[in-house]
Amino acid sequence: MTQDSAHPSMLRFSCFVTGTDTEIGKTLVSSALLHALGQRGLRSVGMKPVAAGASLQGGEWHNEDVDMLNAASSVKLPVALVSPYLMRTPAAPHIVAVHEQVSISGAHILDCYAQLARQAEAVVVEGVGGFCVPLTDDLDTADLAQQFALPVILVVGMRLGCLSHALLTVEAIAARGLTLAGWVANTVDADMQYAEENLQALSRRIAAPLLGHIPRLSEPTSAAAASYLNLNLLM
Repeated sequence: MTQDSAHPSMLRFSCFVTGTDTEIGKTLVSSALLHALGQRGLRSVGMKPVAAGASLQGGEWHNEDVDMLNAASSVKLPVALVSPYLMRTPAAPHIVAVHEQVSISGAHILDCYAQLARQAEAVVVEGVGGFCVPLTDDLDTADLAQQFALPVILVVGMRLGCLSHALLTVEAIAARGLTLAGWVANTVDADMQYAEENLQALSRRIAAPLLGHIPRLSEPTSAAAASYLNLNLLM
């Protein structure tokens, strides 16, 4: 997967990772992609433009998702670029932004991405929540994905209700004129009934390739999750 002429020439791979909902494994999949890219020798970095929920550690604000992406990245770059909008309260970003007096700018996010892309060969951008989460009164994550104009990887949280959530998200991605490069099934409910039948139903209905099915991991590390992904379907 290569970038178009609008993206820096050093970049060899980039994608936007979205999901069917919040807490369905976007960060796990994003970090797994970063790990796999690093294993291929690429200078890779993860980006989470908007993160809501941080704790103060050693005098610095940390977000669990951002820290996991950073740990899986082979290039370590400033948090101000990796997560330009790192907010403290774990709630809907557009609400937190108002309360914390943060003005989220799509232009600033894209500028940070460009700076990352000049210093890495691969950038994995992770969205926040589902595909259409409001960021401001005039901007949501679908708008942001459209501005990035990157191939999209969809993480489907395998649990009851995933069929409609996944297929509606696929339609929303197409409606924005974006390319769905692939999707990943991530097991959220290990006791989900008819899990394989649900997986087959999605495979028949989603034209993009299934990049992998991640089981419920006892230790959900980037390396463990990466072993279930097939990057050959992307590159």
